[in-house]
Amino acid sequence: MSSAIAKPDYGVDAPGAMRALFLFGLACLAVALLAPQLSRATAVLVVSRILYWPAGFLIAEGLLFFLYVRYGKFRQRDLLLGLHAWRGDELVLDVGCGRGLLLADAAKRIAQLNGTGHVTGIDLWSNVDMGGNSAAATQRNLELEGIPHLCTLVSMPAQDMPFPDASFDLIVSNLCLHNISDRDARRRAVAQIARVLKPGGTAILSDFKFTGQYASQLRELGLSVRKRRGGIVTAFAWLTVVIAQKPA
Repeated sequence: MSSAIAKPDYGVDAPGAMRALFLFGLACLAVALLAPQLSRATAVLVVSRILYWPAGFLIAEGLLFFLYVRYGKFRQRDLLLGLHAWRGDELVLDVGCGRGLLLADAAKRIAQLNGTGHVTGIDLWSNVDMGGNSAAATQRNLELEGIPHLCTLVSMPAQDMPFPDASFDLIVSNLCLHNISDRDARRRAVAQIARVLKPGGTAILSDFKFTGQYASQLRELGLSVRKRRGGIVTAFAWLTVVIAQKPA
């Protein structure tokens, strides 16, 4: 009897947020359905009908979130890493690597080219931002993908990177920087990304808010910047990608 082959598990993004969407949506739906059974008062009937709208919206958002977790984030990964022309010798930094979705695929692209490159992932491994998040879970995924020798994991905040100037050819980040709630700290994180990027290198930052701030700051720091949208359905919640290149 053969045992099942273990597969990498890239976790559930923001599980609390997805759970809240479904719970509040179902609560609104339950009130909308049950309230008229308890009272035929005009006000109750009006409120119950109105509640169908937030119920539908919240449940739909929850389903889109679930679609992103199960399918869309892999499409988003392919979009982000496909924006770079891979050579195989890149030194790559994944800012907020989580359980290693971008990190592992970047290393696999290097391995496919028999390259000498290396990928570094930094994170604080918050379980609020990703379910079951930990450095050990990320390391396990790298081992299952067969590329742990091409990767290094470091626990550190993005705004306090100790790397020397011009350390990386490519920097990627997906749904990380918005988790830095303090605006000044977030600006320091973007400044750090620009500092450790090599001349001629590219930073690809994907997020659902503050992307205008990232783009504006990177332009102020002398990088050329363009933006594009993620998939309308699969890139919850309508992610924007900032692509910044540092002058050679």
